[in-house]
Amino acid sequence: MAVTVSAVSPDVGVEVAGLTGPQLVAPAVAAECQALLEKHGVVIYREVHVDDADLVAFSRMLGTVVVAPMGGMDGLPEVSKITLDPAESVLAAYRRGTFFWHLDGANDELPQKATLLTARQVSDEGGDTEFANTYAAYNALSAEEKEQFARLRVVHSFAASQALAEPDASPKARASWERVPAREHPLVWTRRSGRRSLLVGATASHVVGWPEEDSRALLDRLLAWSTQPRFVLRHHWRPGDLVIWDNTGMLHRAIPYTATSHRLMHRTTLRGEEVVA
Repeated sequence: MAVTVSAVSPDVGVEVAGLTGPQLVAPAVAAECQALLEKHGVVIYREVHVDDADLVAFSRMLGTVVVAPMGGMDGLPEVSKITLDPAESVLAAYRRGTFFWHLDGANDELPQKATLLTARQVSDEGGDTEFANTYAAYNALSAEEKEQFARLRVVHSFAASQALAEPDASPKARASWERVPAREHPLVWTRRSGRRSLLVGATASHVVGWPEEDSRALLDRLLAWSTQPRFVLRHHWRPGDLVIWDNTGMLHRAIPYTATSHRLMHRTTLRGEEVVA
């Protein structure tokens, strides 16, 4: 089968068809993936059916793979199961937080560089994934806004995202969320290449040094700005799809689904890169 590469939209996403899982693990494919990721932000390998060992091997060709602190698979701790089914993952109870726009590892010292997600089982209702291009959202800001935002720093926390998913959570649950360390990041994430994106989303708790009301208003406004339709791609999963995205340049969220849908994804992530001051 011939390999085809086609852009999904002007601002985000490219689809690659015609590859199989073992074919991914090749230097030429990895190099092309890096180039496509840089240009399009989201790379979709349609129905590639990559197994877990090849998923890890391909991930290592793209960067340094993060070993999940908990919830990794036996024998392959780099692979995490993303599901609402508690029989499949000890972290299932927290995955409803993925229904809100976020980036992976925002409460780590460095958010992940990229995420790889492959579909083992898909949902008949819900379960699509949306991506929002925060490079394009930043570029579309006015010069005055860019100058203002360059000086701001934002605290990101696990508690902030979980509070959206469970607004009526018990004090005990809230206390457990707070035990996960919060992290302070620049609002504008700048790479060595000079590319800039906005670090916003469900984990964004508050702007450092700002009054609470003003802080919340700005973060909500920037999230709405970044997720307007012109910057967004919606991916409808098929079994075997593999999607890779630039984590600090693309927000993402899952369209709500239920635990009984048996939706199951396997995920690896790549270690983040230092922001340029």
